[in-house]
Amino acid sequence: MINELNDINIATVHNPAEIAAHTTLSAASKASILIEALPYIQKFAGKTMVIKYGGNAMISEELKNKVMQDIALMKCIGIRPVLVHGGGPDITDFLEKIGKTSTFVSGLRVTDAETVTIAQMVLGGKINAEIVSRLNSLGIPAIGLTGKDANLLKAHKKLAEIHEANGQTNHVDIGFVGEVTAVNTQLINDLLDNGYVPVISPIGAGKGETTYNINADYVAAEVAGALGAEKLLMLTNTKGIYTSLDDPKSFLSSIPQAEATIMIENGTIQGGMIPKVEAVLHALQCGTKRVSIIDGREPHALLLELFTNKGIGTEII
Repeated sequence: MINELNDINIATVHNPAEIAAHTTLSAASKASILIEALPYIQKFAGKTMVIKYGGNAMISEELKNKVMQDIALMKCIGIRPVLVHGGGPDITDFLEKIGKTSTFVSGLRVTDAETVTIAQMVLGGKINAEIVSRLNSLGIPAIGLTGKDANLLKAHKKLAEIHEANGQTNHVDIGFVGEVTAVNTQLINDLLDNGYVPVISPIGAGKGETTYNINADYVAAEVAGALGAEKLLMLTNTKGIYTSLDDPKSFLSSIPQAEATIMIENGTIQGGMIPKVEAVLHALQCGTKRVSIIDGREPHALLLELFTNKGIGTEII
């Protein structure tokens, strides 16, 4: 359905009905698409949504374009999107070029003074600028920010947690890695109120001139919670949450917050999904109404999740 929209220049779309004119579907099919989307357009118009942009959706040129189109369409129909992006692979690539090896503890990058400078440069100077440029080219006014702009993301040092077999938890200092302590929501809302899409790099401002590299999942959760967002959409490299990783049929389209917590505790949710789900749960506790973990490898994943009856990801409510 949505895949038929690939060649649309979203900048020219001011009315959802115009989308149908660009597709090769029958007239009846075009109408049914719009009718299915209508209640969701009405429900979400004027609402703030935070999008965590990462994974393969940031690597493939085709997927990059489709994600930007999705965000542009969301903006054109009245949604207030806020984009938080990652960029770990790009940071790793740059470090390798200068002969620096990346080390991780509990999924967090060990970040010395040189590495945090490089992370700030790659995230803000390369990735953020590219996203802003792509949105602007679609006619959507976007503004790039790091957490240091107007103290958008205040932060302090985060210690990595290592869980031992005996049940003890050790805390390890891994350098300039931070966690958010406060979000300047006035800055974000001012930009949204004036028609801009904020694009946020996960760099935090510590005391003095200290800079912290922060996990983008946690930044998105903190921003969504602080804004009281209608929805947080987490683009990942998996379809969502399964009750059994070995059984594709065990996929969960919706799950209560309490059940997700139990699945972490009993080991059903494992590996890289743990920090993502923990971030999601934190966002809900801080005021986000709903969160969806969706597969960023799926073309137009955002539109399919928001504007179709079935959706495509796991919604945690």
